[in-house]
Amino acid sequence: MQFSRRMDNLAPYLFAGIELKIAEKRKQGVDVISLGIGDPDIPTPAYIVEEMQRQVADPRNHRYPSNRGLLEYGEAATAFYKRRFGVELDPEKEFMALLGAKEGLAHICMALLDAGDLALVPDPGYPVYAGGSIMMGAEVKYLELRPENGFLPDFEAVPLPVRKAAKLMFLNYPNNPTGAVADLDFFSRAVDFARENEIIIVHDCAYSEVRYDGYATHSILEVEGAGDVAIEMHSFSKTFNMTGWRVAWACGGADFVAALSKAKSNIDSGTFMAVQRAGIAALGNYDGFIGELNAEYQRRRDASRRIGGDVVAQQKSQG
Repeated sequence: MQFSRRMDNLAPYLFAGIELKIAEKRKQGVDVISLGIGDPDIPTPAYIVEEMQRQVADPRNHRYPSNRGLLEYGEAATAFYKRRFGVELDPEKEFMALLGAKEGLAHICMALLDAGDLALVPDPGYPVYAGGSIMMGAEVKYLELRPENGFLPDFEAVPLPVRKAAKLMFLNYPNNPTGAVADLDFFSRAVDFARENEIIIVHDCAYSEVRYDGYATHSILEVEGAGDVAIEMHSFSKTFNMTGWRVAWACGGADFVAALSKAKSNIDSGTFMAVQRAGIAALGNYDGFIGELNAEYQRRRDASRRIGGDVVAQQKSQG
């Protein structure tokens, strides 16, 4: 039996393979420490769970949702962007609800790429950037993220024929898996590079709220005119420990959001309204929760540094 040829060039999903290996070892009685997909071990905040329980019980939420998302959800998300990044967005034209950022990343490839197009993908990077592009029949060229460059892509190193052929470029800061961050100067250069070469930027902003030592991360949409070349994905997964809830949004250039909406409306039926309303509640108490979460992550980070330092010191004393 012949399956779709587009799957021939698509590698098995990395984390799915890791999950199978972990399950196999656990069956053998091995106590596995998983270094696979990043999944918070802290529960979703109680105030979000309680709001979800209320909303699930409301029959008004049991019907088909709007594909674009509830207007109230869009207003809450765009108000968050205004407060957090100083970015003004139209909740009706520059916002769209997603079933998790991963889904949005895959479907933006469907909306913007044709077979034979070229996508620029960071390496290392989240597998969906390359996978979504390959599924559409696009060619992938990798942007190497090197430590000597702060794990930022070197746009000047992209060969002229590649930059002129590229249609889409994925960026992701704070970065998974390196942890690198990008300042507004980098995002400004990225927007200039995209504009000069007629490239659309897809910025995965899923980790923007996981930050330490008072550092303020950025949205690419803070750059003036970024909406002309960029769309950004923002997620509840890591910010509110909601990885299993599958709720996120896309925002940015209205034309890109409209293209994504056209693709998604032909494939899915939107995000469960109760989940959207729980998301509204989550954003409503952002300031009361995020500091507590990041303080815990910073405590763990500092502890791991101390342990690492002790191990190095012990090795030196023994060597």
